[in-house]
Amino acid sequence: MTLATSPDTLPATAPDAIVRGTRIAVLAALLALIALGLAWELWLAPTGSGTLAIKVLPLLLCLGGLLRHRMYTYRWLSLLIWLYFMEGVVRASSESGLSAALAWGEIGLSLVIFGICGLHIRWRQKQGRLAAAARA
Repeated sequence: MTLATSPDTLPATAPDAIVRGTRIAVLAALLALIALGLAWELWLAPTGSGTLAIKVLPLLLCLGGLLRHRMYTYRWLSLLIWLYFMEGVVRASSESGLSAALAWGEIGLSLVIFGICGLHIRWRQKQGRLAAAARA
């Protein structure tokens, strides 16, 4: 049996359940945040002519990298998401009614995305270290 087909190297090269799970979870949470942002600014509680709906554009840019499983996108998203968290905190404390509830939803989704991205990044780095150690 060669090293390339050894059972010891398969877990380090194939994505495991945690990586697949975090990938699906972050995609679901990101799509939920995009849907929330669009619904909030266009239908549920618009603050003007709907121009604030463009705030979801950076999130849409992340989708391509997440679908391609690019580690850089997970890192970038984990930093970008804090802008949405801050917006949620400001709007939750300054608005009332439905807008405040939507802002709390934005805060929650932002924290979920950050936590899942952190778990995904740490797990993949651990897998990379294990794969490098197995090659050495």
